[in-house]
Amino acid sequence: MSQEDTMTPKERWLAILEREEVDRLPMDYWGTPEVSAKLIRHFGLSDKEQIEIVRDLGLSRFQKSNNNLAVPESKVLEREVFKQLHIDFVVRLENKYVGPEIPLGSDPYGCRYKTIEYADGSYIECSHNPLAEFNSVEEIENEYQWPDPDWWDYSTISDQVKGYEDYPIRAGGSEPFLFYKYLRGDEKAFLDLVLNPEIVHYILEKLFGLTKENTKRMYEQIPEKENKLLLTYVNEDLGSQKGLLYSPTHIQEFLLPGMKEMMDLAHENGAYVFHHDDGSIRKILPDLIKTGIDILNPVQWRLKDMDREGLKQDFGKQIIFHGGVDNQHTLPFGSVEDVQIEVEENIKILGEGGGYIIAPCHNIQPNTPIENILALYETGYKFGSQI
Repeated sequence: MSQEDTMTPKERWLAILEREEVDRLPMDYWGTPEVSAKLIRHFGLSDKEQIEIVRDLGLSRFQKSNNNLAVPESKVLEREVFKQLHIDFVVRLENKYVGPEIPLGSDPYGCRYKTIEYADGSYIECSHNPLAEFNSVEEIENEYQWPDPDWWDYSTISDQVKGYEDYPIRAGGSEPFLFYKYLRGDEKAFLDLVLNPEIVHYILEKLFGLTKENTKRMYEQIPEKENKLLLTYVNEDLGSQKGLLYSPTHIQEFLLPGMKEMMDLAHENGAYVFHHDDGSIRKILPDLIKTGIDILNPVQWRLKDMDREGLKQDFGKQIIFHGGVDNQHTLPFGSVEDVQIEVEENIKILGEGGGYIIAPCHNIQPNTPIENILALYETGYKFGSQI
């Protein structure tokens, strides 16, 4: 903790979430593995450590092994980077897969993944949809085996918290329609909403049920959880650049009931609900708030109907905003001055009266100059104390 700071990262997050006074606005980090490696090089880690980190962060957890990554990204970067940039990182707790052996490059659902290379990096994409050819619930029940919560070991959760008592922690959560698309394929998933609603209800019930039980078991392993800040991510990407990807009716029918169960579980266990939701989602935001979200990410304010002033005015007393630093235009293509101006604007608009956590809009991409990344956090640290 620097000389200027008077609160720990956990205290800072908690103060923002509870609308209390804070020494400065918290700052969070989201970045691709390539960006993480770039920051690590900038701060002078050895070549060997760089290679290990890029390998760990760049591989899918099921490409590398049947276990989750042994060293979460936040814990690797914290040692040499996060403290220097005053980033109030969140420690993500992971359960460990111990179920039936699965092929390399696959997951317990039977989905297979491939690595897509592009100019500056790579990403993982689902390449096999195991439920794509089924035409009824009966066929799925007869021929497909759903993962069981017992396929994961939760006993290491308490050890993962040790040494990070001053930081907010994240455990459990859900994003079922993302996995629905992996299971059925994107095109069929969207068609199912109209043509096969019984399949949608059935699969989502299974997915929500598994994530809810996994989350419950993780909560049970967190020591002294009443004294720790706990975040649970309840996510769905509901928006495009111009509006919703799904009709409000479909969202209300298929997604909100299961999301509410997850949010209720989080709240019952003292957790705050972090809701990641890309795109232009203002039309459904009142429903999401009513369902129970506490934090909204990523606040893509350049998109249709997502202007910062309007969001703050209409919803600023009900939810906390997280993100807001544009990673489609400003961070990769703007100047250092552009980044500084945007961060200051976000602090002034979204941070007025509190209720804002400074962070990029989703993962910082590899084509982002290191100077712009540094400007984000240096500006946030300088002006975040003026709220």
